[in-house]
Amino acid sequence: MIYPRKIIHIDMDAFYASVEERDNPELKGRPVIVGGLPNSRGVVATANYEARRYGVHSAMPAAQAYRLCPFAEYLRPRFDVYRETSRQVMEILHRFSDCVEALSLDEAYLDVSGNMDYQGSATLIARAIKDAIIKELCLTASAGVSYNKFLAKIASGLNKPDGLAVIRPKDGPDFVRNLPVGQFHGIGKATEAKMKKLGIHQGADLLNWSQNALVLHFGKAGYWYALLAKGEDPRPVRHHRQRQSLGHEITFAHDITDMETILEELMRQIDKIMAKLAVRNWLAHTVTIKIKYGDFEQATRSKTFRQALNQKHIRSTIRELLQKTKVGNRPVRLVGVTVSGLEETSAMLLQTPLWQDRIF
Repeated sequence: MIYPRKIIHIDMDAFYASVEERDNPELKGRPVIVGGLPNSRGVVATANYEARRYGVHSAMPAAQAYRLCPFAEYLRPRFDVYRETSRQVMEILHRFSDCVEALSLDEAYLDVSGNMDYQGSATLIARAIKDAIIKELCLTASAGVSYNKFLAKIASGLNKPDGLAVIRPKDGPDFVRNLPVGQFHGIGKATEAKMKKLGIHQGADLLNWSQNALVLHFGKAGYWYALLAKGEDPRPVRHHRQRQSLGHEITFAHDITDMETILEELMRQIDKIMAKLAVRNWLAHTVTIKIKYGDFEQATRSKTFRQALNQKHIRSTIRELLQKTKVGNRPVRLVGVTVSGLEETSAMLLQTPLWQDRIF
């Protein structure tokens, strides 16, 4: 089999915390946690590697992080600084390839198959990228090099921080055979648990299952799992990656039990989101609300429409979805709303009834 692609995955190391250490050298060598403050109800956005040694990780409640590491430096995020630094990182990446797919502020794929510089070696290109980032931005990045996106992303996490790992075409299938299924792209905790009940613990186990059997147990995702089990991933690097969703959420200062207060907050959020859609000339087809109760149990409710949503319709849908939760009977610590199924207005006919009374 011929593998024409040379894919690099760049992942900035503990990005937010590393930016803070760079801008304040006194933080070097100390545990640094960016996100909610210890006495708040926020969560950890990023913890540096010194803090991770104590068990602190992203999305952990700040209060829990404080119990694990009370002597850490707790900092509020500076998103404007992170966004500008991310822009500078992406600028560096575009010097090495015209085909760059940014996944977030701190990670991206590059297809360097056509780059004949550095002897045409993706490994040497990845090293040059890392060198440029540390020289120009005083930050470290980890890089993974492989023949597809699945393995490149796994490779970037093998030697963190400041790592560089390569999974060559001849090594890919054997590497995947020994890979725990929980590390496969698209396999979350629930699917991992289901697989383990079926005796599927690593790639070799997955490879023993036929595609039809996987589809029977996991639906259409079974086709994807069958490909990954062989070390294959046909997805191209998309240099004009379409944003898939737009959302907002908030953690309350204290648990809320009043449904009207929660509904009012959701309406405030959706008004902001719809205004952003209007500025970008986007339409949305799906609305999802997220509720996190006081005991951290989380619930989501979603509804999809064939026609694009307008503000009046989306507000009534949020009311409907909220009625399907336990809000009003259980205290709530966090609420959020997301719209997805995004499409540019130029790609649709705007004279549908739902858009005739569009209000932003």
